[in-house]
Formats: sequence, C-alpha cells, structure tokens
Amino acid sequence: MGATTETLPDPFGRAIVEQGRFRGDSATGRWWVMTLDAHWHVIVPEMTREAGGTEGWRPSVRWEDGSQLVELRGRTIPSAVREFVRADRILQEAETLRMDHILICPWVNLIPNTLPIDEALEVCTLQNEGLSAMAAARPNRVSALGVLTLQEPVLAARNLPKLMSLPGMKGVEITAGVGGAYLGDERFLPFWESAEATGALVFIHPTTRGFDLPVFNDYYLWNTVGNPMETTVTAAHMVMAGVMERFPKLKVLLAHGGGGLLALRGRLRHSATFQPQAKARLTGSIDDSFKRFHFDTVTHDPELLRGLVEYVGADRVLLGSDYPFDMGNYRAVEEVRGIGLGRAETEAILGGNAARLIGLEGAQS
Repeated sequence: MGATTETLPDPFGRAIVEQGRFRGDSATGRWWVMTLDAHWHVIVPEMTREAGGTEGWRPSVRWEDGSQLVELRGRTIPSAVREFVRADRILQEAETLRMDHILICPWVNLIPNTLPIDEALEVCTLQNEGLSAMAAARPNRVSALGVLTLQEPVLAARNLPKLMSLPGMKGVEITAGVGGAYLGDERFLPFWESAEATGALVFIHPTTRGFDLPVFNDYYLWNTVGNPMETTVTAAHMVMAGVMERFPKLKVLLAHGGGGLLALRGRLRHSATFQPQAKARLTGSIDDSFKRFHFDTVTHDPELLRGLVEYVGADRVLLGSDYPFDMGNYRAVEEVRGIGLGRAETEAILGGNAARLIGLEGAQS
C-alpha cells in the first residue's frame, strides 16, 4: 500500500487510515479503494425557512409519515427521498451507500439566476459559507462545490477565485442555461477563462425546467427526457462554439452521463463537413472536444455506461448517484463494478478520477 499511513477521524467509530487512494480499518486490516460520489445534492440548514428567514427563495424541509417534503415557492416537492439537510444523517446515508467521500453541491433549484443581482449574491454567499463549513468540519469525508449566479458572467468570473479560497471548496455548480442562453454563448467566456485559471471543477446541471413545452408535463418527461436534453444542448453548444477547444484545461463535469450528447456525435461531425455555421468556431475535432468533458455515471443503463467509458476513456468518468432524489442511482458502486472493466479503470471511476480533479491529498494521477 505504500509507506505513508495517516490516521483519519471517522464519524462511525472505525479506526480509519488512508494510504494514497486506499482507505482501511486498522482494527480489521480490511482495505478498500476510495469511493467518491461527485453528484450529491444538499440544502445547507442556513438556507431553510426553519433557520428563521421568510424570503421567498428559502425552502422548507420536513419529514412527515416517513416521507421528506420540500416546499419552495408554493410547491411541495416529494422527490427528495433521502436526507437533504442534516449533516449527520447525510453522512450516515453516505456510509450506507458505500461512499467514502462525497462532493456536495447545492440543489439546483436554489441556484439564484432569476433573483435581482444583490439578492442573488446574498443567496450565493449564504450557501457557499454553509457548504464550506460542512466540508471543513469533515475534510476526510466531504468536499464541496459552491454556487455562483451567471446572470452577470463578468461578476461571476471575478467571484470565482473568492469562492475557491473557502475551506473545502473544489469548484462550482452551474445551470445548463441562464435566462434562455446556453453556455457556449460568448457572454460566458469571462467565466470560462476564470474557471480554467482557478482550476475549479465546474459541474453543469440542468435547471430541471428548461423547456416550456406541454408534453414535458406528461409521464415525468420533464425529468427523464427534459433534464438530460438540457445538458445535451448546452454541451453541444459549448463544443460547436469552440469553448472546450479554446480552454483546453477546463475541468467540466456533465450531469447524467452527458445526457444524449454521445448519441449525437455523428450528426455534429457530419454537419461540420459542409455547413458553414456548424464549422464557424470549432477548428479541431468534435471528438477531441467531447473528450475534454468529464461525465458522471448516472445513466441508469450499464450498457450505456460501458459505451460511455469506451468512447471517452475511463479517466473521464466519475462516480455519481444524484443523491437524494428518486431518479438517483443508489447502486452506483455495484453498477460500475459490474460492467466488466479492468481493475485500474474501475478504481479510477469509483474515486481516483474525482480525487485527482479536486486535488484530494494522496490522490494518484
């Protein structure tokens, strides 16, 4: 395992030690590869109405008859089926799901892109301080992605270094679209420049209501189809606008396995062979830009996940569950281990890739 062994505090009473990307119980001698969940939503307690505020952007979270109910802007949302707020319970859930480390991020509905800018900045500060506190209190178990509002991208670019200076903060979660604009738009270039310069991991997540079409109100399609479609559109926009080519050191993680992006790679390639607009910005290979993204494992289909790994490489895929929602994959570790990859590839996806990207001490490249 190597010569350097560090004893770690553990909330579950185990004598945990860490060597590189391996963790173990020194009492039993059992070692295991670190598992790191890179798609794990929380609501910090300071944001809730229960904390004492009455602003409309504050959610109320309560358990009733064994179910967690989240109320926000007059709507009751029952889809968060696991603990959303209390840190001790969240860590117990992580243990149950066999996650050694979690990369927490805000609930996307609390990214304040539609609020007046002064209020939006207040909401971002409140969440970032709470997320940082949760990570700083448990550095061996928790890291955090913060939140910025992109309605003023130049301001977001200036604020990103400050966010990255907070204890435990490894990057930022942003929405796939902002006010109808997708992330390849030129207005976002200052933000992408800052993200590359700071080394922040940028997690792109759908807004959850990106398309105002009646059909998405039927059969849960707003979630099953609409969410990955948002990610697909913005990622394709970034590729064709040359963002991933212009900023090759960006660390961008796409939610839900990148949505339908890979299924469209042939159409995008073909368009660039003849259509002037399609090849107006991108000068290199579409595939090269695709493979600069990172992808979580939340596909709900082992064949799709295996195909994703084969196309982009195991080093570009990160374990994720989409905790705490009903569309989460709570057998993510077992799924990765069951798709027939080699040991090195499996270990990379389960935790090595994410540990490297967010700079966890002891992570191997």
